[in-house]
Amino acid sequence: MGTQEKTDKTSDQLNNQKYLLITTVLFTIMTLVVGALVFRFYLEDYRKSSDAEEYDKYYVMITDNYKSDFWQAIYKGAFDAAKRQNIYVDLLGQNIQGQYTCEQLMEIAIASRVDGIIVFASENEEMTQLINEANEKKIPVVTLYSDSTHSDRLSFVGVGSYNIGREYGRQIFNLIKEKRSDDFANSQAAIRRTTTDVAVLVNTDTRDSGQNIIISALQETLEQENATDSEFSISLVPVDNKNIFSVEESIRDIFMNDDIPDVIVCLNELNTVCAYQAVVDFNKVGDVNILGYYNSEEIMTAISKNIVYATISIDTEQMGRYCIDALSDYYHFGNTSQYFTADVTLINNQNVDAFMKREKSDE
Repeated sequence: MGTQEKTDKTSDQLNNQKYLLITTVLFTIMTLVVGALVFRFYLEDYRKSSDAEEYDKYYVMITDNYKSDFWQAIYKGAFDAAKRQNIYVDLLGQNIQGQYTCEQLMEIAIASRVDGIIVFASENEEMTQLINEANEKKIPVVTLYSDSTHSDRLSFVGVGSYNIGREYGRQIFNLIKEKRSDDFANSQAAIRRTTTDVAVLVNTDTRDSGQNIIISALQETLEQENATDSEFSISLVPVDNKNIFSVEESIRDIFMNDDIPDVIVCLNELNTVCAYQAVVDFNKVGDVNILGYYNSEEIMTAISKNIVYATISIDTEQMGRYCIDALSDYYHFGNTSQYFTADVTLINNQNVDAFMKREKSDE
């Protein structure tokens, strides 16, 4: 009798698990179908409302956070470049209610039969398969900022990770030289140079080869600048970048430890903002130097207040324009360059005022 009851209980548990799995799969499929239908209705409404101005092509851009200044700036560059060619670019996600991953938005774009896709990609297998599916359906895909190297993507528009790493390395060496001066000003410290502890914030949910290139170039530059092993140590700090709250928590955990790094290197806009806010909240301004990423107004203001030591500026207008150039080349010539690299510039307290004035004049 006891054995029969156990068997029935096990059977019920298996049935419950199967039911839960089937329900989850159906819910996911329904979410994507509804998203695709909503987008199709939006697309039809858009086409009806723009009869007076018909476009030759319709592209979509897919990012992991369409609200960020960084992606909005790239989108503007793409939008303006496309408009000059009578092409419309939509930032997919901001016109659809709900939260969607890049992969889910890719499925919606493919189902909607758009003329081209610009996507913040990754090396995961699902993204690779989706890009290949789009290619099979004659929808060209340009990967943006982060690549999918094993896919059939048309082209990759990114930044020179090696050059960024070298620039970070040079800035860290400047900080090491400042510490050398402080050490030699102190007769006891002059005997043994103190170590500059560097923490590089890396994303946990992506296999981004660009991160590895930046870190390698950073270390290589320090060695070429004759910084000794005793003068610096580099550690990689994983950051859970699923959403802004998880990023804030990951970065605040750094300041809860006894050993707080001398330098924090940020590889995206959100990490930069969260890092300098943590420095302010924990009263570590002047103790922790931040090397940031991107040149939003918020970040440049932090540089002018000496909260952020320096940041890397990306030519976002150029990145957006390159995406359109790649797709246009495909439609005009059947092929295009496999790689486009946008320009980068260092901004620090010596040139930040000039950058801010230039941006205000551009507005």
